[in-house]
Amino acid sequence: MTADSATRRLGGLLLPALSVAIALAIWEVVSRTETIPQTELPAMTTSFRALGSMLETASFWEAFGRTVRGWALGLGIATALAVPIGIVLGSSRFAADAFRVPIEFLRPIPSAALIPLLFLTIGTNVRSEVFLAAFGAFWPLLVQTMYGVRDVDPIALDTGRSFGLGRLERLYRITLPSSVPYIATGLRISSTVALILAFTAELFMGIPGLGQSVNIAQSYGLNDQLYALALAVGFLGLGIHLLFSAIERRALRWHPSQRRSAT
Repeated sequence: MTADSATRRLGGLLLPALSVAIALAIWEVVSRTETIPQTELPAMTTSFRALGSMLETASFWEAFGRTVRGWALGLGIATALAVPIGIVLGSSRFAADAFRVPIEFLRPIPSAALIPLLFLTIGTNVRSEVFLAAFGAFWPLLVQTMYGVRDVDPIALDTGRSFGLGRLERLYRITLPSSVPYIATGLRISSTVALILAFTAELFMGIPGLGQSVNIAQSYGLNDQLYALALAVGFLGLGIHLLFSAIERRALRWHPSQRRSAT
């Protein structure tokens, strides 16, 4: 690694850390100076102390685990459905045209708008949470997979044909490796969407998890716990993003975009 690349890597780490530190400092000052009353916005240090106290309780980790469970199941189901369907729709113009109308009808529907329907059908249980998370995570991953399959270099496909590769061989030797970067990006986006919707289901449907804990804290005016839980969800989302980004970099070491970012 050259000195310039090391400097860029260090800058890439320091700048986000600096921006977070500035935002936290502003939060502390705004609250301590009563620009916003502390009854409405507890100080940053107060919220972090409340979070530290909550980390020592079993109830917090139980709620945390339930939220992670809903997120993981929703994302897993979305992946199991979106990737193969996206490959089929991306590979076949006929299939893409046949399902274009249903996709364009369903994709813009806000996932939260399904909550009343879930109340009436599935009920307020983990299945509703998983369905909501899977529904929201499905569409970004489906679209990214379709774009990835369609963006395969036609010269590479023609070369495969000239070497006598069959349709299935071209799929797993050429199409799938070329579309993996798109699928990885779709997974990273969908992982965040799944977490948002799992939390939303818990918040508005009373399903056990961090969302339900936030709802209870808000109902009883426990603002310190409310902001502590918000911080916990934020850290969870950050952890998921960093995890999927690291997996993407490791899995795509061979891809030109990752080689350029490493130099």
